[in-house]
Amino acid sequence: MRRWICSLAEQRYRFMIGLIGVIVAAAIVTLSPTVVFDHITWIVADPVRVVLVTTGLAIVRPLLAWPTTFLAVLIGYGIGLGGLPLALGLITFTSIPPYLLGRQYDRATDHSKVGAEFIERTGDTRSVVATRLIPAPSDVVSVGAGIAGVSLIPFILGTIIGELPWAIAGVLAGASAETLTTLSLRTLIQPQLIAAGSIIAVILIGPPIWAWIRERRWELNY
Repeated sequence: MRRWICSLAEQRYRFMIGLIGVIVAAAIVTLSPTVVFDHITWIVADPVRVVLVTTGLAIVRPLLAWPTTFLAVLIGYGIGLGGLPLALGLITFTSIPPYLLGRQYDRATDHSKVGAEFIERTGDTRSVVATRLIPAPSDVVSVGAGIAGVSLIPFILGTIIGELPWAIAGVLAGASAETLTTLSLRTLIQPQLIAAGSIIAVILIGPPIWAWIRERRWELNY
């Protein structure tokens, strides 16, 4: 009976993923950041519009597969550096739906063994911070955290800390841009920022992972 329930839950999960995939594909065909850029003058004319539009985009962004830094760029362009708290808040908020999707998978099947061991060794919050600092796709990190069984509060805290550098970079890029184009998103992440984030991530999770590897090697030898 338990296997039948798990199988049914997994089938429902796969159906949900397929349905979301169809919706995303349709949305990508009909919508893109260019649509927002075409109306950017009207949006940034009123800070209230910037808040409302970016909040709405944060809600639908996971379905459109847009990068989270797009929100920070738009807020920086419309509000300036003072929009950093809003940008960081929306980046965190928009990461929760993919995380919850991963949690559904976590309920339907067994934990990913490697992911669960990784979280056990590094800790929930630290693992999320480290993976956020690495320039990996935000939604992949969110879904992975959900599948690995990271709790909600550590996930939120880790996202806030790990996404802070990218939020700052996005707001600065938007605030300093004379015109907002899709090129702004491509040139947003600088090599120095990537290198710094990667180094900090290694410092955070390197020691426990190395200890884990040494322990596994010792177990194999004995």
